[in-house]
Amino acid sequence: MADVSGRPEGSGGPSNAWGQVIAAFVVVGALGGGLWVMQQRSSESSASTLTCSTSTPSASATASAPAAGKKKADYLTGDQLCRALNRPDLPALLGTPGEKPTSLGSADDGISLGDGPSPEAKVGLSTYTVQLSASYDDYPVSGMAGLLGGGAREQTVLGRPAVLYSNRTMAFRIRGDKSESAPSHVARCLVVARDPEDGGGSYEVAVWRQDSGTPDDAALLRVAQTVLPTIPGWQPAL
Repeated sequence: MADVSGRPEGSGGPSNAWGQVIAAFVVVGALGGGLWVMQQRSSESSASTLTCSTSTPSASATASAPAAGKKKADYLTGDQLCRALNRPDLPALLGTPGEKPTSLGSADDGISLGDGPSPEAKVGLSTYTVQLSASYDDYPVSGMAGLLGGGAREQTVLGRPAVLYSNRTMAFRIRGDKSESAPSHVARCLVVARDPEDGGGSYEVAVWRQDSGTPDDAALLRVAQTVLPTIPGWQPAL
């Protein structure tokens, strides 16, 4: 997933002008990418609480038409995913109780392999960053492991097919009219079928550590098993 910060890091004062370096760490994964709107807590306002937006889907997200003969899906927005992910117990699920979010981000218009949008959300904490995405393509998750590298493992999560695999974030640095990117943190990612029948489309949860260490798979699975069932429109397996 490609990601560009919607504003400078810690924006809100004259010392954080657009001319400064903007650094964004993102996962380029199975579900595409988009333009992010970021909210970040500055050191001067560490006691403040970050909250997700309640905006409606963008025009490009709602205008995506399904292919002929298909029923239009109820597309999620990045803000809806953000609200599902930004849980009070997220730090505990990650094994880092007591931490608080230091940044939130969301996007509605990620690059998608299907007809619909690819909404995304991201919550950053002191130890981990967690990213949640949805895809509305026609591709089943079963059999996807062969496309995601030799270490990818097929699993069953919440009664539906899933694939656990490794990836790397991309560090994007922008200074004026110059930009550069390079592989950065190791991320562990879990792709889960959007419905129990695996009829196409998926959710993806990705976690990476701020210290560039390898994330804990158990923490990733705890987050996925707790957060995914709270997403609007989630279909429980029978």
